[in-house]
Amino acid sequence: MASSSVDSNNSISHDGVDANQNVLQKHVAFFDINKDGIIYPSETFHGFRAIGCGYFLSTFAAIFINVGLSGKTRPGKFPSLLFPIEVKNIQKAKHGSDSGVYDTEGRFVPSKFEEIFSKHAHSNSNSLTSDELMGMVKANRVPKDYAGWLASYVEWKILYILCKDKNGLLPKDTIRAVYDGSLFEQMAKEKASAGKKDSSSV
Repeated sequence: MASSSVDSNNSISHDGVDANQNVLQKHVAFFDINKDGIIYPSETFHGFRAIGCGYFLSTFAAIFINVGLSGKTRPGKFPSLLFPIEVKNIQKAKHGSDSGVYDTEGRFVPSKFEEIFSKHAHSNSNSLTSDELMGMVKANRVPKDYAGWLASYVEWKILYILCKDKNGLLPKDTIRAVYDGSLFEQMAKEKASAGKKDSSSV
């Protein structure tokens, strides 16, 4: 896993990411491929492809994420059909019915992270089963917040599908790494390395 650390400003730094970004910005920075502070649907698509997602899931993610978040991260600006997401304002797109691990300023809240496992990790204190994960998602639902319900379900479902271990568990370290974005970097490196091995064996 890529190295990471938390400083006094709640900014987690890991390889290749601006240490001045808040944690929520780091979470999405991987998808800002050209590092210009804006994420377009094509970058979201290529980011998901880089971490091992198929064409269908990557296309769905690009549409779902960019259409859903673009306007919220561009307050006061005229809507754009290019659906750009401004990384610096990503905290403005924070949806409801979530775990609360990110606060309203995009900062990491350790107590909320630990709460995920103290409340929902019944079979293993350092991982979640599929049922436990869905139980957490349901427990966080705010009444009538249907958009938040959908966003939370999709996010966690995709994470589980991509990152569950051979026993069908989603490890605590993996969940921790997804919050600061270091997981995406690691997954991309592993996929690229596997691709090189496959090509060299032909």
